[in-house]
Amino acid sequence: MAPPAKPSPLLLIEDTASLQLVYRSVLETAGHSVLCASTLAEGRKAFQASTPHIVLLDLLLPDGEGLGLMHEMLAARPETAIIVITANASINKAVEAMRGGAHDFLVKPFDEVRLLNAVRNAGLGKLPPPKPSQTKDRATAVQVHAASDDNLFLGSSQVMQQVHQKIRSVAPSMATVFITGESGTGKELCALAIHDQSPRANGPFIALNCGAIPQDLLESEVFGHIKGSFTGAISDKPGAAAAADGGTLFLDEICEMAPALQTKLLRFLQTSTVQPVGATRPRKVNVRIVCATNRDPMEAVRQGDFREDLFYRLFVVPVHMPPLRDRGEDVLEIAQAALSKFSQEEGRQFTGLSPEVMALFRAYPWPGNVRQLLNVIRNIVVLNSGGAVTLHMLPDMLRARHQTPEAPAQASPGLMPQLSALIGKTMGEIEQLVILETIAAHSGSVTKAARVLDLSPSTIYRKLESWGRKP
Repeated sequence: MAPPAKPSPLLLIEDTASLQLVYRSVLETAGHSVLCASTLAEGRKAFQASTPHIVLLDLLLPDGEGLGLMHEMLAARPETAIIVITANASINKAVEAMRGGAHDFLVKPFDEVRLLNAVRNAGLGKLPPPKPSQTKDRATAVQVHAASDDNLFLGSSQVMQQVHQKIRSVAPSMATVFITGESGTGKELCALAIHDQSPRANGPFIALNCGAIPQDLLESEVFGHIKGSFTGAISDKPGAAAAADGGTLFLDEICEMAPALQTKLLRFLQTSTVQPVGATRPRKVNVRIVCATNRDPMEAVRQGDFREDLFYRLFVVPVHMPPLRDRGEDVLEIAQAALSKFSQEEGRQFTGLSPEVMALFRAYPWPGNVRQLLNVIRNIVVLNSGGAVTLHMLPDMLRARHQTPEAPAQASPGLMPQLSALIGKTMGEIEQLVILETIAAHSGSVTKAARVLDLSPSTIYRKLESWGRKP
């Protein structure tokens, strides 16, 4: 019996050495074989020498723009799934690439979950359907992926026990699930848990971030398009809804979807049919919908940002992911598990958290929730060699929290009460507080907050990413 064919490696073309190292580490940890190149010339040579089904391509390289190379690759092998990488300031290049045939795009900075989701979704279109004898292995693979994500969907607190119970109850059904919660609470991992415990676990799990895709591309991303339907549509492309046939479609940041597309989504929910851009006939699909938002969906309805009829169509079984500050000892459970996981990945020898660190973790409000906690643990593991995690290993923001602030009575009597509350905080903490409060005051709109603060939206997005937050 011939040995199974070895899967072709991914080709990563990224000129920044540190980012190339990080992306490669994440992909290899997830089980992918990766070829790397740093220039257009190296990327072209690697593509010609191998047969990668998936290419991660930075659009700005030392010897030119990546769009030309993308067109060369697609002309040579139209079946290649190309995921382009770009910076916030070059989002128009990503739009151009998508119109030119790119499968997906990533805007720097992006996290591990977004990277792995993009690669997984690209790969689903390249794999043959599983044979009946492969069903058990395929289901296990899906569960392993969910467990290996950085979020580590853990928690023994009462509020999380209620979440797990609701997931167990709703997973076997076809009911639409609407997940709410602050940024970083693990809404996507909740959706994965629902998928993994459902009869659809052997089918695809397709995640689509409605807030990260330009509005003029969102319809094509959801419903697909046919060749020639618009300039740059050089081949047929199935959308996320068709790709999720037989599985689960996860629509993240659903409240950011454009009103015109909300109408088409409502029709899709009513008819279970998709009609790609440029197509004349719809296609029937069997998809389970799970959606999520970090906003108050009812408030979005009241403000006119979200259709009321669509809201009631989607809001069948609500699941609320609680913030980490309300989960008690879960913070230590997640921190210990993440410390063990990241230590193994980075080749470190950590023994646990010191009592002082555990006390600080319990008291800290964790505005970035689980995502922030994981970033802190990753920071500790990367920058230290091992042993017990002590206070001096913590990032500056948490160490500043541990320091005893000056009593408000010591503040200058001329200061307003609001300013007195800032005494004892670092400038970094004050900056974060002001930016987050301004975004909250404008219903989560980064654009409006940027206008008030006289900052560019890209600057705020970078800061949010560094704090483990997303709008």
